[in-house]
Amino acid sequence: MKRPVTVDSEGTVTGNTYDKYGSTNPIVRRLMAAFHRNLDACYATAAPTSILDIGCGEGVLTQAWAGRLGSGGRIVGTDLDDPLLHEHWALNREPNLEYRVMKGEKLDFADDEFDTATAIEVLEHVADPEMVLSEMARCARRWLLVSVPREPLWQVTNLARGAYWSDFGNTPGHINHWSSRSFQELLSRYGEIVELRHPFPWIMAVVRLP
Repeated sequence: MKRPVTVDSEGTVTGNTYDKYGSTNPIVRRLMAAFHRNLDACYATAAPTSILDIGCGEGVLTQAWAGRLGSGGRIVGTDLDDPLLHEHWALNREPNLEYRVMKGEKLDFADDEFDTATAIEVLEHVADPEMVLSEMARCARRWLLVSVPREPLWQVTNLARGAYWSDFGNTPGHINHWSSRSFQELLSRYGEIVELRHPFPWIMAVVRLP
């Protein structure tokens, strides 16, 4: 299901322009099943005790992770100030889950406040992904868990399903693009990549912080 594109005051796309989590398209559902299997494996590797989820969007994954952490594990989801996101946050709640309006480039948390920091399908949207990763690494003690679209596969996949032809298959709001190699080079500046997965058409990784 396609959603209206919403942007913040600086022109950054907020939320998901396509509801990949709730899609009934059988191809999308198959791709998302593989995405979730691989993400669950990465989550198991990190085995987080607390989570800072950057760019949490509607809070679908954030709420699911809150349930996995249980009452003893704190989780905070952050994203930009968007009325539609606030509506979803009011629904996707758990006792150990808090949502905060905050930019990933400047996180209002202490050093090492969380065990793990995550950014799932976020870094392709931000103007300064290295600053976001630096802030995530500052706030997390042990792990980063991140995923991005894998290029050029992502844009080719969009074109194959007839989407975003005028932008050559680029999803609205995607301003950064990585191949597997270039993404590994970026992440290696922040720690050791202990797990790397490629569920089509994504890249996801677990990074052990120094």
